[in-house]
This record gives sequence, C-alpha cells and structure tokens, in this order.
Amino acid sequence: MIWAILSDVHGNLEALRAVTEDCRREGTRRMAFLGDAVGYGANPNECLSLLEELADLRVAGNHDYGAVGLTDVEYFNPAARTAIEWTARVLNEESRSSLRRLTLVRQTGEITLVHSALHQPGEWNYILTEDDAEESFLEMQGKVVFIGHSHRPLIVTRGKEGRRKSRDQEEILMEEGIQYLVNSGSVGQPRDHNPLAAYGLYDDESQEYRLKRVAYDIQTAQEKILRAGLPPSLARRLAYGQ
Repeated sequence: MIWAILSDVHGNLEALRAVTEDCRREGTRRMAFLGDAVGYGANPNECLSLLEELADLRVAGNHDYGAVGLTDVEYFNPAARTAIEWTARVLNEESRSSLRRLTLVRQTGEITLVHSALHQPGEWNYILTEDDAEESFLEMQGKVVFIGHSHRPLIVTRGKEGRRKSRDQEEILMEEGIQYLVNSGSVGQPRDHNPLAAYGLYDDESQEYRLKRVAYDIQTAQEKILRAGLPPSLARRLAYGQ
C-alpha cells in the first residue's frame, strides 16, 4: 500500500491542492500528515478542512498548537509570530477544535509519525544532522519514523551497533535490520532552495520511499499572503524555497 507523507502545509492552499492531485495520480491509498497545517499562509481553514478529509493520520506541529494556545509562541521569529497571531484570529471554531484534537505522536504498525524530535515531541527541536537524530532513534519502536518541522528533506539511518548515516538521496529501498528517520520536506514552504512543493511516497509492502516535487501556483499563494496583510517576507520566500 502506498502512503503519501505530507508535512508543513502552513496555510498554502495552492501547494496543498497541487500535492493532493499528484497523490491521486500516483495512486496513493493512505495519507499521513506530520503537522503544521497552519501558520505563514493565507488559507488555514481551507487547508485544515482538506487535510481532515484526506489524511488518515495527523499529528500536531508547533504552529498548529500555537494557533490555539497549546504551546508558547514567544520564541517564534517576528514574522512567524505575526502570522500565527493572524491565524489565531481567523480560525473558525471547527478548525480550532480540529487542532486541539491533534496528538504529538501517532503510530501504525512499523510507522511512527511526529512533527519534530521523537524523544521530546513537545519541545519542537529540529533534526538537521545524524547527531540530532540519535535520541529519537532510541525512542523508536518500529522501522521508520517520519518527521517534519525543518522544511528540509532528510534521510538518516541507524544500523548495526547504532551506526548512524545521513543520506542525501531522494529514493531509497529500506533494508531489514536498519531503522530510518525520514523528513519529507515541506508542502507549503520549502527551505532547501527548491520552491517546488515536496512530499514523500512510501510503499509499506516493497519498502520503497521516494521524495516527490510538485509545481504549483506560487504567484497566487504570494498574492493571498499580501492581501491578508501578512509580512511580505512570507510571500517572497516562496519563490526561492527559503
């Protein structure tokens, strides 16, 4: 069965629609969402509604919890804090209830889903290197943990004797006896200098994983951000994948 692995939509409806349409073309059967449906972008309610409809499993991100007062946003940078305060004002009650119901970690079979580091999911720590991943590997109970948060694709493996290795490839065949930590990048605000929306495809039978990139209407997403009165930097960065 093929899973679509999505993360960090951040209110970017144009990117989310493009990715979900690509999922249909790829024949995905299930969808997992790794958090941060809202924040930064101009369509938080619409994105939440679509994800509730399509995603079988969802977990909370820091922006999701921040928008409904479940995590402190004082550490957010000024643009992010302005965006989350705007988001909190425009969320409808259905969206608020949806965000409050989200948990930090979900597991199904050999798959674990979490937004940030597995060992302290509510601390919102980033995993950017193989050293950052060590404590999360120690918490793993299955074969693969899918994470988001950094907006940057990453694969880290842990094999015999706890040896860790980060891989920059976008396709991988998972092997027996090895654990995998995989970041599928960001749908709505990539930060790896590639502006195309990113998501992952995981076949739980063949154990194949690959990263997908999808073009979307960046200009419309930018125009919506500006019309909403959100910081212009949030619109500009979409064009550069930063």
